[in-house]
Amino acid sequence: MMWNAIKTSLHTALSESEFGLWIKPLECRRQEGQVLELAGPDRFFCAWVEDRYLDLIRHKAQELGQIGEVRLKVAEHRPLPFESDKTGQLRIPGTACAPRLRSLHPAFTFEQFMVGESNLLARSACKALATGDSTFGNCLFMNSTTGLGKSHLTQAVVHQVLQSAPSTRLHYLTAQQFSAEMVKNIRTNSMEQFSKKYVNNCDMLLVEDVHTLTGKNKTQEELNTILDYLIKSGRRVILTSAVDPRKLAGIDDDFRSRMTSGLVTGIESPDHETRARIIRHKMRQHGLAADENLVGYIAENLRGDIRRMESAVIGIKAKSCLCKTPPDLAMVREVIFGLIGAVVEITGESIRDLIGCQFRVSVEDLQSRSRKRAVTFPRQVAMYLTRKYTDKSLADIGNMYNRDHSTVLHAIKTITRDMSQQTSVREQVELLCTKIKK
Repeated sequence: MMWNAIKTSLHTALSESEFGLWIKPLECRRQEGQVLELAGPDRFFCAWVEDRYLDLIRHKAQELGQIGEVRLKVAEHRPLPFESDKTGQLRIPGTACAPRLRSLHPAFTFEQFMVGESNLLARSACKALATGDSTFGNCLFMNSTTGLGKSHLTQAVVHQVLQSAPSTRLHYLTAQQFSAEMVKNIRTNSMEQFSKKYVNNCDMLLVEDVHTLTGKNKTQEELNTILDYLIKSGRRVILTSAVDPRKLAGIDDDFRSRMTSGLVTGIESPDHETRARIIRHKMRQHGLAADENLVGYIAENLRGDIRRMESAVIGIKAKSCLCKTPPDLAMVREVIFGLIGAVVEITGESIRDLIGCQFRVSVEDLQSRSRKRAVTFPRQVAMYLTRKYTDKSLADIGNMYNRDHSTVLHAIKTITRDMSQQTSVREQVELLCTKIKK
C-alpha cells in the first residue's frame, strides 16, 4: 500500500516521538487514482497534523510518485476493543491495566519543552521519573505560578511512559478529580475498591493542583495514606501546585511533610534567553519567519506566563494573514499592546526609584559612600535587580551608584547568597520582583 511506503519515508525524516505521536495514528481511509485520503482520531489531532505535517506528507507522497493529492479527515468514532482481567476491570489490549488519565495535550512532550535555567531541575527530574531513573528519587513536588510549564512537564511524563512502557499502571488526574471520585465512592460505600485502585493497582501517580485541597481534611487524609504506601514501596509520584509548599494554608502538617518528602523544586519565570528560544520555536511552528528583532522585542515585553507568548504568536500570524504582509515591528507592537496594554520599559532608573520608595532612602543616599546597613542593603538589592531585569553591564550599573564593576559583582553575589540562606531576604526580593513586573 502506498501509505505504508509514505510512512516509511516519514519515519526517517521525523524523530521517533513525533512519528509515533502524529503519523502512526493516521489511517489510510481510501486511495483513488492520485488522491490519498487519511483519517485522524479527532478534530484537534487533524488540525495539528494539517498545520505542521501535512505539507511534509504531501511532499513525501509526490517524491514516491502515483499520489498527487493528500487529504485529511476525521475518522468515524469506533469503540476500542476492551478486554477484561480476572478482577473484572477493563483494560486496553496489550497493557496490564487501563490507566486513569485526564485528557492529554498532544504537544505537551519533552521534545516541545524549552529548557532554561528556570526549569532545568524540574525538567531533568521529570525526564528521570519518566524513564525509571532514580537519580532524583521517586517523589517529585513541582510548584510555580500559572503558565510556566507544570502541566506541560507532567503530561510529558505521561506521554513518555505510555510510549516506552505502556503496561505501566499509571493514574494521572487533578486533586479536584481525586476528591470528586473519593466523594462518589463514599456515597456508594465502595471506598475499599477506591483505595485498592490507587494502592494495589498503581505504579505511578501524578496529581496536579494539590493546592486546591485546602480545607478538605478527609481528602488530604486519604491521599496522604496512599502517598505513604506508594513512596515507601518505591512507586513513582509527581505532585504539582500553584503555591509553594511552605505557604500552603489549610493543609495538614503530616500531609505537607509526606508530599515534600522527595525532591521539591519550583519553576521560575524564564529568563530573556529562554523566552527568546520559546518565541522563536513557536514562530517557526506557526510558519512565521523568526526575525531576531521581533523575537527580542516580544521576549523583552512578555515575561512570565508562556501562554501569553503563544497567544502573541497566534495573534501576529492572524494579523499577518489578514494584512497579507510579513510581520514587522509595528504589527508586533499592536499585538503586544492588545495583550498587556501599553508597554512600560524596565530601566535601571525605574528600579532605583522603586527601591528608594520601598526602603525610604533617597537616590543621593544610594549614590553616597555610606556604609550603613539601611543604605548598603537597598543599594545591593537595586544592583542585583538591575542586573536581572536590564541589559546594563556591571560597569554601567556601578556608574549609577558611583561604584565600580567589582562592587556590583560583590552585591550580586551577596544578595544571591542571602536569598538562599535567609527567608526574609528571599521574600523581600521576590516581592520587589513582582512589583517590577507589574
